[in-house]
Amino acid sequence: MNSNPNLLFAWLWILLGFVSGLGLGLFFHRENWLGGYGSLKRRMYRLAHISFFGLGAVNLLFWLTWPRISSPESLALAATVASWAFIIGGVTMPLCCLVMAHFPKTHLIFAVPVVSLILGGALTLTVLVRESKPSPVAGATLNSQPSTHSLP
Repeated sequence: MNSNPNLLFAWLWILLGFVSGLGLGLFFHRENWLGGYGSLKRRMYRLAHISFFGLGAVNLLFWLTWPRISSPESLALAATVASWAFIIGGVTMPLCCLVMAHFPKTHLIFAVPVVSLILGGALTLTVLVRESKPSPVAGATLNSQPSTHSLP
């Protein structure tokens, strides 16, 4: 069993997407629930729900991408930071949505998940671009087959 944090996180977040959908689905038929369909509170609850699926998928895609890169030691730190940035962004996004649903003036807290996710995406893209450049070392480009190395 691979205990990679991004793979485990991805499936946990997808499961939480199903569970939160069940919770929201029990009350969606009530026209004025959470202030009505167009209210900020209800929109933020829906955004929290969908963020479980979206950020679970992002972590799954990261997990699927990383083994296809021949990861030299110089990129190990980038892999670790990107991995945890995606997890931190995934955890904080639904939390920020729920906090803002009840305290709208806290909208600046969205900087935490957004900056974290941008960092993870930028690091991953940077490594992919660096790896796709020709290298004098054999096997230092994107591999067609997944390698056996694991994420940090």
